[in-house]
Amino acid sequence: MDLKEQIKNALKGDLDSFNQIVLEYQNLVYNQAYRIIGEPDAAEDAVQEAFISAYKKLHTYRGGSFKSWLLRIVSNACYDEFRRRKRQPVAPLYPENQNGDETESVSWLEDTEEKPEEFVLRNELSEAIQICLDRLEFEFRTIVVLVDLQGMDYASAAKVIDCPLGTVKSRLARARRNLKDCLQGFRELLPVEFRHLGEV
Repeated sequence: MDLKEQIKNALKGDLDSFNQIVLEYQNLVYNQAYRIIGEPDAAEDAVQEAFISAYKKLHTYRGGSFKSWLLRIVSNACYDEFRRRKRQPVAPLYPENQNGDETESVSWLEDTEEKPEEFVLRNELSEAIQICLDRLEFEFRTIVVLVDLQGMDYASAAKVIDCPLGTVKSRLARARRNLKDCLQGFRELLPVEFRHLGEV
């Protein structure tokens, strides 16, 4: 069953069809939420709210890129969760084990086919990127996640955040500069070909 049929059936109340849509897009949606919010539990909450909202608003989908339509809902859910978290104590960036010590890995990043040292390096680099993303203001973080991590083109990203194309380009340029400067603090984790970034 293709996406159009799934949407058509879901609009008729077929929850199985909508669940198939969820299964197809859940990784994309979670990665978007996690990179924007930076905390697994909060990202999961945002994902849940996004899919509930998508189901309720499915009748507003008028064709075109379903991915862009869905990511716009996800971005709005992340913004709501982001505002909610700002009113509460901030959770630690790194997960802790039962002894209260920081763990060296995050379960969703695990790849059993990697060598242990490759996994550790990738995990550390991913955490470094997340630290730098967390230092960006929300609107800059959102656009860099959409374009550089999700691979969306400028026009699609502009539709997701409902901003002019020029705004997308200027925010992305500023976000990339800030990320580049931040990642110099983690220079030893960067692949060799990227270690020159930020150097004069």
